[in-house]
Amino acid sequence: MLRISDTKADRNCEGLMRRDFLRIGALGATGLTLADLLRARAEASSPLHGIVKDRSVVFLFLNGGPSHIESFDPKMDAPSEVRSIFGEVKTKLPGITFGSHFPQMAARADQFSIVRSYGSGNSGHTYQKVASGDNPTKATMGAIYSRIAGTNDPTHGLPNNVLVVPEAVSDGLKLKSNFETKALPTLTDPGTIGTSHRAFNPQGGGELKQDMELQLARERFDDRRNLLNHLDQLKRSADSGALDGTDRYQQQAFDIVTGAAADAFDISKEDPRTIARYDTSKLFDIKEVTRWFDMARASNLLGKQMLMARRLCEAGVGFVTVSDCGWDHHSNNNSPKGLGGFAWLAPQVDHAVSAFIDDVRERGLEEKILLVVTGEMGRTPKINKNGGREHYGELTPLVFFGGGLKMGQVVGASDNHATRAITTPYRPQHMMSTIMHSLFDIGELRLAQNLPGNLKDTITEGQPIRELI
Repeated sequence: MLRISDTKADRNCEGLMRRDFLRIGALGATGLTLADLLRARAEASSPLHGIVKDRSVVFLFLNGGPSHIESFDPKMDAPSEVRSIFGEVKTKLPGITFGSHFPQMAARADQFSIVRSYGSGNSGHTYQKVASGDNPTKATMGAIYSRIAGTNDPTHGLPNNVLVVPEAVSDGLKLKSNFETKALPTLTDPGTIGTSHRAFNPQGGGELKQDMELQLARERFDDRRNLLNHLDQLKRSADSGALDGTDRYQQQAFDIVTGAAADAFDISKEDPRTIARYDTSKLFDIKEVTRWFDMARASNLLGKQMLMARRLCEAGVGFVTVSDCGWDHHSNNNSPKGLGGFAWLAPQVDHAVSAFIDDVRERGLEEKILLVVTGEMGRTPKINKNGGREHYGELTPLVFFGGGLKMGQVVGASDNHATRAITTPYRPQHMMSTIMHSLFDIGELRLAQNLPGNLKDTITEGQPIRELI
């Protein structure tokens, strides 16, 4: 139990010393403490030892369907109605080019891998099919991870499955809802493994967010100033390493009571130079973008969303989904002609992903954090009459960075007109299996006795993208 004692040694009417009533985590006359409760919860849904790796995933989902041609497979030798509208840029890999809106990622192409033979197999806005790896349980990958690793991390209490939307990094922001956003995992039943494994939305909050916030009722503490002084002393003791030897559940209780767990969601705690490095808010005028129907859910806050994702992974969260909307670029008066919407959103991804890669590498975390970037589909090889592209599921952008996978390569190839894969075609099942191989020891998972058979089969029977493993 964490105890904060009053220096005054008088007694109340029940004979209890006043110095004893400031016991952090006490849950009543039974003597059960917050640390005890956390320990019990962890034992009830603890990570399976030897199965869960010390690794996190950031799943950046570009809602709406980004063009594979204008992003990472520009096909400049194809006819004008096929090749990238915006041209290409050379990358650090010999003979490989990206779309011209990705110069920063092109300069870092040796640090991540592109899969050019991947397609979602989906020509509609079906987020769930991709986020679940199209597995039989229909549960999203984040929900599956939290089912195995635990809904909350037993060390610090943070949720293991988190959704970061633009509203989470900007107070008072209210984006218009749409068919894409409504399909995000925090709002969707994650298959058959139970609603408790839905993604935690820090913008929405709920009971978990309240649990991580320090709330002191006036009637409960006679001397709040004295309590706060002792909390400050406890924090200073923690900072000096004085709590290093405490039981990990006592430490978790301390983190919850003092708000340390909630700090992971507060990007203002970062160095201002780091915030500025990620910032994408000045790349385009958000008012100009969101006047279009297809882009009404877009934001220019992706950089700060990615910064929060990095903070959460560094704090120990296992699976973070980052949502970036507005990628439905038909150019049919619901979005600007000539793929004008792509010209706004693509540079933001280029900047935010590059800042994330640099930051993670500088912190030495590239083995512990896996970044995956994709959408629910790609776009038709032929440009429509308005200079836009329609829905297309045969080829879809897919990027991997870190997570112990093989980097610095282009996996697979498409035909000359970017219509289909001419090497081994990969689908959401392969993407999911690659992610699960990064997160879990698959051999140990096969031997686990306390997991549902269908869930275990979903993970262990999949085939990862072999070039990355």
